[in-house]
Amino acid sequence: MNPFFRILFIFLSGLSFHALDAQEWTRVAPGIWKASVGAIPDISLLRAAGAEPNLEALEQLPEVEFPLPTDRISLEVIDGQVHLRFPLEREEELYGLGLQFKTHNQRGRIMELHVDHYGGADNGRTHAPVPFYVSTAGYGVLVDAARYLTVYAGTAIRVEADDPPLLQDRNTDKQWAAQPYSDAVEILVPAAGTEVYIFGGPSMLKAVQRYNLFNGGGCLPPKWGLGFTQRVPTLYSDSDILQEVADFADHDFPLDFIGVEPGWHSMAYPCTFEWDEGRFPDPKGFLEKLRERGVRANLWLNPYLSPRGSMYPEIKPLSGSHTVWNGLVPDFTLEKARQLYKDHFTEHHIDLGVSGYKIDEVDGYDRWVWPDVATFPSGTSAEEMRQIYGLMVQRMTADWFREKNRRTYGLVRASNAGASSFPYVVYNDYYSHKDFITALINSSFIGVLWTPEVRASKTSEEWLRRMQSVCFSPMAMLNAWADGTKPWTFPEVEDEVRAVAQLRMRLLPYLYTAFARYRSEGIPPFRAMQLWENSDFRSEQRGGNLSSDRNPYGEYASKEIRYQYLMGDAMLVAPMFEGEESRSVVLPPGKWYDFYTGAYVGAGEVITVTPGLDQIPLFVRDGGIVPMIASRNQMPGPDEILPLEIRHYGQSPGSSRLYDDDGTTFDYERGAFSWADLRVKRQGNQLRGSMRIDNPEFFHYREAVNWVFMTRP
Repeated sequence: MNPFFRILFIFLSGLSFHALDAQEWTRVAPGIWKASVGAIPDISLLRAAGAEPNLEALEQLPEVEFPLPTDRISLEVIDGQVHLRFPLEREEELYGLGLQFKTHNQRGRIMELHVDHYGGADNGRTHAPVPFYVSTAGYGVLVDAARYLTVYAGTAIRVEADDPPLLQDRNTDKQWAAQPYSDAVEILVPAAGTEVYIFGGPSMLKAVQRYNLFNGGGCLPPKWGLGFTQRVPTLYSDSDILQEVADFADHDFPLDFIGVEPGWHSMAYPCTFEWDEGRFPDPKGFLEKLRERGVRANLWLNPYLSPRGSMYPEIKPLSGSHTVWNGLVPDFTLEKARQLYKDHFTEHHIDLGVSGYKIDEVDGYDRWVWPDVATFPSGTSAEEMRQIYGLMVQRMTADWFREKNRRTYGLVRASNAGASSFPYVVYNDYYSHKDFITALINSSFIGVLWTPEVRASKTSEEWLRRMQSVCFSPMAMLNAWADGTKPWTFPEVEDEVRAVAQLRMRLLPYLYTAFARYRSEGIPPFRAMQLWENSDFRSEQRGGNLSSDRNPYGEYASKEIRYQYLMGDAMLVAPMFEGEESRSVVLPPGKWYDFYTGAYVGAGEVITVTPGLDQIPLFVRDGGIVPMIASRNQMPGPDEILPLEIRHYGQSPGSSRLYDDDGTTFDYERGAFSWADLRVKRQGNQLRGSMRIDNPEFFHYREAVNWVFMTRP
């Protein structure tokens, strides 16, 4: 290199871009601002996701001012890397920063946000390391960088801190802590530039809504996707699967779609994406037989192409330098690679009647996924590809179904920022029931869905408790790929398992409306207690005393509201775990009632419940309205008109809305949908219910409603 240019390069590399002025934060949507620092790369998380903001919905949210003091925000490039700093006040708590399984409040943690299989520690390496956090002060921050970000979430203390910690003497101060107070979130981005977004509130929920709506709004699954799914053993044939469907009917158990595991491929790990002729000699005929029984098929895959696959010669020059299980890693940033997969999958799967996919192995482990020294023909780095690969596969497969005007709903092993609108639920091989619930709660902060699937249990009690939880999650799934378990594997609780599965089916109108609000308003259908509007659920700080055996550095711990969450606009879910006869439940402000009986249980307090083995504790707010249908084993088709039962809880008047459309197509985007206003008013000493329907031609419930007032005067 010419000495002059070498000196110039060294000089430029050391330049810093200091704190941006207020004018440099550009308002890009209502309540959302963006700033850029350094050289912006072509690849980012939001570009990979490709979502279009729902500006019309964003305009319906309250107007807010820029939520942070701009003079305390710093965006700099130092030594070729981006250094970001955002202020923190003393009482703030931080939520989000990826799909974590053990903790909620992330303040005081250091995390490397890195797409990976979850390894049992909340260190940022996880299936959806979304670099978005939301604060109890009512704002959110997103770093749109497809890199391994290091986040110091209130841990680093600068010499010139705006609000320095108190000086403590460990010799004399029993409250001394190894981690002093920090007044900032600092983030290291290993890139020469990035874009940053700030989302206003004024509440945490509103900030989350803005984030989801900026990414297109939440997904609206097909109705059948909200039914029950059984994933069958790996080497099941077409006849085995048809027998499985018959067994579900014999046991009077709900079933809407079947998960077909790796054995459908002529070769898996790596995959051919072509049917095994021995197990599936007539794929189209098999899929037609399933549909005759009201059941759809969801195919397992990982995207790595076997040398035995017919696409191999064409995909090889469009793939990375390294393989996964000897399979090619297609570079899906290239249009030609996407088109080849689209043509193949459409011809061999979608046009035959396949309804969705389970996208496996797009997360990690480091020892088998492509290494960071890999190269790709587009010039995308291996690190960037790791962070966006799950996004790209979700996006392209969802687009294939959209072009056919058919909704899909599937599973994915990795996701990231910008995925709110994708019809996929994240899953993994980890199997802690309690941690599954923590992940379900945390998913609501970061614009992804998570399912706590059931695979196996040691006891009938554990089996039932797990089944209860999955029936109150985004996807009710039993994954029997390894051991062939059935919902009735423990006969002693078969009736109870069936009852909770059928309760999920009965709640279709309520659950479908919750997803419709996710799409149109950005409100997660399952969400954390912190996202209950007009409430202030904080973690209780504990610890800090010196101890030679268990706490030698006097660090503080966070006692959080654990293992309970909100479903829709009126219900609170509090799962039970094996070995528990009772549990505590934290009720939000206002009166709350037992879902099953309508009895009053408390108001803004901590209660203890003893539900028995056959029930998952469910509660409804005062004035809450819960629309339901009759028990059934499959979700309704687009032409069915169903009777409607609408329950009201408590003594207060109430109002709610009920959404409906055909449940299978995207015609709702062209106006083929309906909203019904549900109201309960007091007339004298009695409560009376009414329903007013917009666009009744798209409403698939009878107008004559059975109103049920669950709480006696």
